[in-house]
Amino acid sequence: MSNPSLRELTRNGLWKNNPALVQLLGLCPLLGVSNSAVNALGLALASMLVLTCSNIAVSLVRGVVNTAVRLPAFVMIIAALTTCIELLMQAFTYELYQILGIFIPLITTNCVILGRADGFAAKHNPLLAGYDGFIMGIGFGVVLVVLGALRELFGTGAVFANLDLLLGPIAADWQLTLVEDYKGFLLAILPPGAFIVLGLLIALKNRIDQQLAERATAAQPVATPAPSRRVRVTGAIE
Repeated sequence: MSNPSLRELTRNGLWKNNPALVQLLGLCPLLGVSNSAVNALGLALASMLVLTCSNIAVSLVRGVVNTAVRLPAFVMIIAALTTCIELLMQAFTYELYQILGIFIPLITTNCVILGRADGFAAKHNPLLAGYDGFIMGIGFGVVLVVLGALRELFGTGAVFANLDLLLGPIAADWQLTLVEDYKGFLLAILPPGAFIVLGLLIALKNRIDQQLAERATAAQPVATPAPSRRVRVTGAIE
C-alpha cells in the first residue's frame, strides 16, 4: 500500500474529506456542545489530542494485536487517553469540564476517532498516523469552533465570552461584542439552531466545491478536431 503524501492528508483533513462537513461523523458533540465558542474550543482541543495520540498508539501496536481483538484494543487505547484528558481538564479547567459534562467521556465513542484508528492508523506508520490524527482533529475542531462562534454571535451578539474558563484570567476581557444592546436570538443557541447553522455550512462547502469544479472545467483547453484530408483517387476504368 502506497503512503499518501502530507499534502494529500492535509487536504483531506481540512477540506476534501473533512470529518464534520463531508463524513458527517461526531455529530453528537458537534451539535450538543457548540452553543458557544469557548465550549466548542475546549472540546475541539480535547478531541484533537485524543485523536492524535490514539492514532500514534494504534499504529505502534498494529503488528502485535490479534485481528479478533483489534477493535476492543483500539477502544481501550482511546478510553485510556480520554480519561487522561478528562483528569487534566478536572485539574486545570474544572468549570469548563463541568459545563461540557458527559461530552468529554463520550470522546471515547466518537466515530471520527475510532474510524481513523481502524481505517488509517492501523495501516500506516506512526508518523503518518500521528499527522493524520492531528490534521483530522484540526479539521473537526475548526468546524466545531466556527459553528460555536456563529451560534453564539447570532444568539447573543457577542463572541468568545467566558474564554477565561479555558485560557485563564488573561482571557477574561477577550470577549468581542459586535452588536450593542442585542435582544438575543434564542433559536441560535438551542439544539435546532445547531442543525440549521451546520446545514448552512455544509451547503456553503458544497457550493464552493461546485464553483471550483466549474472553473477547473472551464480552464481546460478545448481539443480542436484535426482538419480532415480529402484523398483524390484517379484511375481509369477499362
